[in-house]
Amino acid sequence: MNLRRRWEKFAMSDPNTVQWVTAALQGDQDAFADLVYAYQDSVYNLCYRMLGERVEAEDAAQEAFLRAYLNLQRYDPQRPFKTWLLSIASNYCIDRLRRRRLQWMSLDDEPTADRLALSSDEPEPEHATLTREHSAAVQALLNELSPDYRAVVVLRYWYDYSYVEIADMMDTTESAVKSRLFRARQALADKLGDEQAARLGKPLMEGL
Repeated sequence: MNLRRRWEKFAMSDPNTVQWVTAALQGDQDAFADLVYAYQDSVYNLCYRMLGERVEAEDAAQEAFLRAYLNLQRYDPQRPFKTWLLSIASNYCIDRLRRRRLQWMSLDDEPTADRLALSSDEPEPEHATLTREHSAAVQALLNELSPDYRAVVVLRYWYDYSYVEIADMMDTTESAVKSRLFRARQALADKLGDEQAARLGKPLMEGL
């Protein structure tokens, strides 16, 4: 499929986004601001689940949008724009985690559910199924995973991406994604005692 046909297909599937992307490529900063407004909640929530700290997640989300803006001409319209944007955010968070020693926030400092929800109309699984207590416990478990394992768990179970899509986003193979998910599930199961498993079973382990 040539580039023109890709853009035509993209325009039919998501007319607002393609209009904003096209205008932004022509230097319209207001159009890129519209893209930020449309996708900021999804990007922030991914960064928060990856990094586990509100201020750092906000910084990472801003950096992800900056990188998207600087590389917008490289965007392939054959891919959903949200997928491309979240791949930038997830890979940046992985790099950020690898550059620092893990020093996680206390659960008392976790943002409230209202703060995490921001203003998004898109239903996020954690907001629909987890109480604050469950959300904090799930985040504590995610914090125990390595960056690569954490990324595949978040992309698979919070954003419902397929193995193929995650492999594309993380520049790896489908089998590698499946392997990481399997090992992540094992690691999470090992960390859950009987009591925790009973309390967190529905919101976390059923999905895993």
